Amino acid sequence: MRKRIVAGNWKMNKTFEEAIDLVSEQIIAFRNDKLPKDIEVIFAPPFPFLKTVSVLIDIPHVHVAAQNCYIEEKGAFTGEVSASMIRSSGAGYVIIGHSERRMYFNESNEFLAKKVVIALKAGLIPIFCCGETLKDRKNENHFNIVKLQLEESIFHLSESDFQKIVIAYEPVWAIGTGITATPAQAQEMHAYIRKLITDKYNHKVADNISILYGGSCNAKNAKELFANPDIDGGLIGGASLIAQDFVSIVNAF
Repeated sequence: MRKRIVAGNWKMNKTFEEAIDLVSEQIIAFRNDKLPKDIEVIFAPPFPFLKTVSVLIDIPHVHVAAQNCYIEEKGAFTGEVSASMIRSSGAGYVIIGHSERRMYFNESNEFLAKKVVIALKAGLIPIFCCGETLKDRKNENHFNIVKLQLEESIFHLSESDFQKIVIAYEPVWAIGTGITATPAQAQEMHAYIRKLITDKYNHKVADNISILYGGSCNAKNAKELFANPDIDGGLIGGASLIAQDFVSIVNAF
C-alpha cells in the first residue's frame, strides 16, 4: 500500500530563528491532532537548518528532506552539498529535479539521473519532480515531456531501487503563480505517470509508488486534489511557510 505524503518545500526562505518557530508550531499541532499513522509529513528546509530541524522532530511519521544534492560523493566542489552529508544531518529524503533547479540551474534529465543514483547510494529517498511548462501544455506536448523526464532520469533504475523513490508532478505553469491544475488535470497526469510505471515495470510497482501533486496546492484546494485516486499527497511550496496552512493541508486527507 502506497504512502500518503505531504512535503513542505521551504525553498530559500526563513532565518534560523524563524525556522525553529515554524517547525515547533507544527510539531505541537501534529502532536495534539494525533497525526494518522498512514500519513508521512516531510519538512524540506534550507541546508543550514537540516540538523536543527531533524533534532526538533520528536514524533513518528515526520521527516526531513534536503532541497537538492550534488552528483559526487565528495571532493573539490566548493558550495555543493553531498548526499552523504545530508544523510548525516538526519534527513531521510532529498528533492531532485525541481522545476526551479531545471530552469535556473540548467539541470538536465541526464544530470538528474546521476543525482538519483547518488542519493539512493547514500540511503536517501529521492522525491523526483517532473512536469511541463505552460508552452508544453498549450502545445498539447505535456504527456511527452513528462514521459521523457521519467525515461531519462529514473527509468534506468532497477525495480528494487525504483520502489524506494517518490514522484512529484509539478506543472511548472502552476508553481508560485496562484494557478492550480484542476483536480481533473492533476488526476489525468498522475494516472498517466502510473501507467508509464506499469508499462516499464509492472502493476504492483506502479500501485505502490506515491505520486504527489505540486503546483499551488493550498489549504483551500488540498482536500479536492487529494480525493483523486492517483494523487497521494502534495509537494507544498508557499503554503508550507505558514504553520496553520500546512497543518490544514496535512489534515485534508
